[in-house]
Amino acid sequence: MSRDPTAGRLTPLWLWLLLPRVGALRPDELFPYGESQGDQLLPQGDDESSAAVRLAIPLRFYDAQFSDLYVGTNGIISTQDFPRETQYVDDDFPTDFPAIAPFLADIDTSHGRGRILYREDTSLAVLGLAARYVRTGFPLSGSSFTPTHAFLATWEHVGAYEEVRRGAAPSGERNTFQAVLASDGSDTYALFLYPANGLQFFGTRPKESYNVQLQLPARVGFCRGEVDDLKREVPYFSLTNTEQSVKNLYQLSNLGIPGVWAFHVGSKAPLDSVRPATVGGDLSPARSSAVLDHPFSQAAALESYSEDNLDYYDENEEDLEYPPVEPGEALEGHSRIDVSFNSKADPGPVESGTSSPDLDRASPLPHPGDWPPYRETEPASLNPQTKQGASGGEVEVLDSKDPVKPLDRVGTRTVSPPEADAAFLTPDKEDLGNGNSQPYPDAELSEPDVPVPPLEGEVLPEYSVSGHVPPPSGGGRVVGVEDHVSANDQVFSYNGAARETCEHSHGQCSQHAFCTDYSTGFCCHCQSRFYGNGKHCLPEGAPHRVNGKVSGRLRVGHTPVHFSDVDLHAYIVGNDGRAYTAISHIPQPAAQALLPVIPIGGLFGWLFALEKPGSENGFSLTGATFVHDVEVTFYPGEERVHITQTAEGLDPENYLSIKTNIEGQVPFIPANFSAHIAPYKELYHHGDSAVTSSSSRSFSLTSGSINQTWSYRVDQNITYKACRHAHRHLAIPTTQQLTVDRAFALYSEDEGVLRFAVTNQIGPVEVDPAPAPVNPCYDGSHTCDTTARCRPGTGVDYTCECTPGFQGDGRSCEDVNECATGFHHCGPNSVCVNMPGSYRCGCRSGYEFADDQHTCILIAPPSNPCLDGSHTCAPEGQARCIHHGGSSFSCACLPGFVGPGYQCSDVDECAENRCHEAATCHNTPGSFSCQCQPGYHGDGLHCAPDSISGLKPCERQQRYAQAQHAHPGSRIHIPQCDDQGNFVPLLCHGNTGFCWCVDHSGHEVPGTQTPPGSTPPHCGPPSEPTQRPRTVCERWRESLLEHYGGTPRDDQYVPQCDDLGHFIPLQCHGKSDFCWCVDKDGRELQGTRSQPGTKPACIPTVAPPTVRPTPRPDVTPPSVGTFLLYAQGQQIGHLPLNGSRLQKDAARTLLSLHGSIVVGIDYDCRERMVYWTDVAGRTISRASLEAGAEPETIVTSGLISPEGLAIDHFRRTMYWTDSGLDKIERAGLDGSERKVLFHTDLVNPRAITVDPIRGNLYWTDWNREAPKIETSSLDGENRRILINKDIGLPNGLTFDPFSKLLCWADAGTKKLECTLPDGTGRRVIQNHLNYPFSIVSYADHFYYTDWRRDGVISVNKDSGHFTEEYLPEQRSHLYGITAVYPYCPTGRK
Repeated sequence: MSRDPTAGRLTPLWLWLLLPRVGALRPDELFPYGESQGDQLLPQGDDESSAAVRLAIPLRFYDAQFSDLYVGTNGIISTQDFPRETQYVDDDFPTDFPAIAPFLADIDTSHGRGRILYREDTSLAVLGLAARYVRTGFPLSGSSFTPTHAFLATWEHVGAYEEVRRGAAPSGERNTFQAVLASDGSDTYALFLYPANGLQFFGTRPKESYNVQLQLPARVGFCRGEVDDLKREVPYFSLTNTEQSVKNLYQLSNLGIPGVWAFHVGSKAPLDSVRPATVGGDLSPARSSAVLDHPFSQAAALESYSEDNLDYYDENEEDLEYPPVEPGEALEGHSRIDVSFNSKADPGPVESGTSSPDLDRASPLPHPGDWPPYRETEPASLNPQTKQGASGGEVEVLDSKDPVKPLDRVGTRTVSPPEADAAFLTPDKEDLGNGNSQPYPDAELSEPDVPVPPLEGEVLPEYSVSGHVPPPSGGGRVVGVEDHVSANDQVFSYNGAARETCEHSHGQCSQHAFCTDYSTGFCCHCQSRFYGNGKHCLPEGAPHRVNGKVSGRLRVGHTPVHFSDVDLHAYIVGNDGRAYTAISHIPQPAAQALLPVIPIGGLFGWLFALEKPGSENGFSLTGATFVHDVEVTFYPGEERVHITQTAEGLDPENYLSIKTNIEGQVPFIPANFSAHIAPYKELYHHGDSAVTSSSSRSFSLTSGSINQTWSYRVDQNITYKACRHAHRHLAIPTTQQLTVDRAFALYSEDEGVLRFAVTNQIGPVEVDPAPAPVNPCYDGSHTCDTTARCRPGTGVDYTCECTPGFQGDGRSCEDVNECATGFHHCGPNSVCVNMPGSYRCGCRSGYEFADDQHTCILIAPPSNPCLDGSHTCAPEGQARCIHHGGSSFSCACLPGFVGPGYQCSDVDECAENRCHEAATCHNTPGSFSCQCQPGYHGDGLHCAPDSISGLKPCERQQRYAQAQHAHPGSRIHIPQCDDQGNFVPLLCHGNTGFCWCVDHSGHEVPGTQTPPGSTPPHCGPPSEPTQRPRTVCERWRESLLEHYGGTPRDDQYVPQCDDLGHFIPLQCHGKSDFCWCVDKDGRELQGTRSQPGTKPACIPTVAPPTVRPTPRPDVTPPSVGTFLLYAQGQQIGHLPLNGSRLQKDAARTLLSLHGSIVVGIDYDCRERMVYWTDVAGRTISRASLEAGAEPETIVTSGLISPEGLAIDHFRRTMYWTDSGLDKIERAGLDGSERKVLFHTDLVNPRAITVDPIRGNLYWTDWNREAPKIETSSLDGENRRILINKDIGLPNGLTFDPFSKLLCWADAGTKKLECTLPDGTGRRVIQNHLNYPFSIVSYADHFYYTDWRRDGVISVNKDSGHFTEEYLPEQRSHLYGITAVYPYCPTGRK
């Protein structure tokens, strides 16, 4: 008998309850599980569900009560049995049934890929553990919660469903997670637990996704399961929406323990919405709309640095990795849990628990290591002096205030006592020797092991901080310093006439600094574990980034070279002194010549150099505002170049901003030479507000066997604003030595990037060069994480400590997301934005910071010309005013009008022949209407003859022409009919004078037309129609009917013929469902015979005859109405429109394409052809919508994954994207004249659309690291990025020729947005899409295919409301969609 690996866990449970807290949840800290605990095992498989588990006591979910629970393979629990997984596993919330989903994804446990266990439990150990989690997360409503039973479900080492592919090994990624439902009969709480390294995959690919690269992130949350039309009003709670938010599940928490989440999910009292625990934060609906995380690198030029191309690194040294960064990440945050609510009622206030942010050491939160054994007792009252419960009682935290909150610093990362107090008692990084300083003489500190914030309503005394001794790193600035920064020999002057104090000026200090008053003014000093000049503070040991621009006017040899505002990015590994700099787009001669000029990047080495004991690097002196002047003189030629680098502060993401200007002359270096700089040392001399350095060094230029040695002299001067009110610490020498152990320069002509890399240490001047053991913290040889601080011990011993804002053991550190966990101090009306190692507070829209830079106050709305009527746009019914902020605005004519916006004139749609030829067009301001003529019926865009009119063709045409002739200026021809209603043989145009002969159908007899003024042709009476011979179908039918005796049985086959005697494409056995398709000769098409209950989709192979008169030059051919075509895997569907409404009952399959996967689809309105891409066959094909046409493949080679497709009906050209080759191509509509337009800077190109009127091409690239929408001319010129902010996965793209708007559907942000063709006027139409794939615009609606709903959904353009959805009977993913107009849209430029 095999031994249960989890057996015996109950005994260790009591042991780890007494252990100290050690960060994230460990796998052995899950609730005990295993067959020895009484768990049942779910059968292995891809879509299994348990039998009903009858609960001992009914459980409440939302406001309902249930007695049974079911557990499903796909990471979900329900109160009813599950439908087939295809009906929910790929759908977003809400679901059609009650759902408790700790990790809803397509999970597969077949072939031993993990196991799923579940049970109901009433043991004290389990109930006690659940009670402590709940009481901590809900200290008010859950303070007396005593569960009587719990239900546990555990998914252990389960895998994701994978398609079987030849030669591909199955993935080894496995997930472990647990859900616990604890109930006392009145209330139910849910606990989701995700141990460290428990989530190795974060989503699954939908079945039938084929070659389209798409992975749906797992869904986590709850749904009550009521069914409604578009499911917008069903109560549900969603915790994840993106891959990053799924990753955050095991890294973050709403209880303070990474990986543990608690929710109040049911109650006897009304509960319309799930309420999350929010220790130290607030996740109320008003502040929790889903936010997308798009990780990508902002310093892409630096990412190519690795140990492979930096040849001086040791083989065992770790590769440099750059953490993912987003443009605009300061606005969206690096990592957060996406929380979205949907409820019919206000969920009410969400409670806050404790807010002590230092959760790794001393925390009142219920990490298993902090709790005594479970007792069913009431919590003891707190002692107001010690903040501790009585002996044997429990600590109950009631509020979220810090024990010490210095000066209301917004965004300051604090620590819990005693560390918080230590940070202010000892403001320096080192012991200042001031043991008598006691700024808190009366404060009584809590015990270190149980720190508790004050009770609600308790007021903390304000303690003075005026006695602080400044730290040695405390260079700071004061108000009154002149802002002008001049050349090398000039420093700054101060005005001490008006002494400023911390009381009024502390807001000038960094959020990670404290303010100290001195006799002449105040100074700012960085807090413990931060460094800088007090005005700017950065966390010790953390990596830093620099962004900037570089301009230059150089003479390279005798050649002048100019460049302006090229990009500079630098990345610094703070805990070992490495600095990497990359400058892009410098012209090649200048970049090659600047290779030896290491001081360009050497500045960042000095700023953030690794500090030896008793030394300070540059940033500790200067902060983030200074001027670096460098003069480099080359020998023997004495060329001289001057470099000025001006630091302009820290941006919202704490990146240093810097401008660099380079002027002078440099020696010419041939392109095939490389520069080598040996390690060197420099002395830096410190003055009051300046640092100077002079040194000489040599460098070598090599190419093959050629090796030349050159030298240059470097004179440097750094000027900055120092705070003179505090004396410089005597322990820091006035001269320090910078040791550069490694220096590296490289220019890549292919990339156009100039790179510098240096490794730096700053320390005292070396007197005795005798070697001595060096602590790894001082030479950078330690193994601490890049976001950890190395703390030296005795000899070569050291320890690693994660820098503030990160958590871990120091060898591995992860960012703490204060915004998601609630450990921030952003005030009312503010938003929290997570940053690496920190966070910042910003005001909500319509608010701004008050003078204290903490409180957000309402700002008076600026004058809006679009609202107050002061704009100069055309009247409201003709144009719209677009506000751009302030007094700026622009005007755009409304659809149906044309002009610059200030003046708009009506578009005469009737002149564009928008209506059917048998309809009357009425132009109105901004619009038009169509009405079928008497004798016809339809919507005006498509008119058909009335079947009961009794009119002959000549009479119908005559009546229609007479109605058209009633319009002024009409020049339409009126046919002439005889007394019997037939065409007269001779017809003449009353306006033009042309005459011609016609046959009995009214068709012109070729060669009979005569010009005006000439003798009309002689036309005899039209010949009588002759009886046509019988066709093969008719003869065969008559023969079989005669054989059957005139009346066949229901199961006997009789050929079915149309009115012209042709075989009908669909043939069946009598009245049975056994059917098949036939060709024009009646032969069965192989593979089309169907089974009972279904009929194959057959297309005609014989074109019907033309029954309408040959159109004259002034007559528009009749159209066939408007409908949608959509791609659904192996078929193309046809969905008619009645106006803008979906005619769902008339939907059908237009074309079956077995073995194909149709993705992109578009329509050529001139030749009535539909075009599509096939990712399975790797082809592009087309077929005519005229009856009798067959599919034709026009592109058969050079494709990998063709997706988006666009047709230019003006230029007879098609465009497509290939996400396998990362290309955009064009060709003629027959596949000829093929040309690659773009093959660079593309990662995942998908949607593409064309504006044929203005000659513009648009496409999307859903590169997860840098999504964008681009545009160019139709020949590939003038390529540029149109949109790259606030987008995620732009799958669908459409251009509306009438409104002239470019619109896209984003599966990442869940938004439908539009913009003008130049990227301005961007606005959101709908922000709650499910998972859109493709979109098209027609009339006043958008229509998009959705992968969550597997259907077509319509959205009103004006209101943004969902109006209808069509779900095909056959459930599978829909891809491309296009609209088929009854005419070619002309639009206007």
